[in-house]
Amino acid sequence: MKPGIHPEYHPVVFRDASADFAFLTRSTATSDATVLWTDGNAYPVVDVEVSSASHPFYTGRSRVLDTAGRVEKFRRRYGQTTPEETR
Repeated sequence: MKPGIHPEYHPVVFRDASADFAFLTRSTATSDATVLWTDGNAYPVVDVEVSSASHPFYTGRSRVLDTAGRVEKFRRRYGQTTPEETR
């Protein structure tokens, strides 16, 4: 690697406040805020909105999308066309 062109790679804590979940990893992300980790060291902390602890795919709490309602809303807004009208 060329010296002087790469960002600093250091330990960082990523925290998902909505799920009360945090993990320590290495990253180039930086933050002015710090948190005291279980090993007694202070690490920069980056707050994230979604993690594996809160994402519906990983938690099994998926949301059902109302696709039929969206189609009806589109047809009301732009008019309903039948296949015969498009010819």
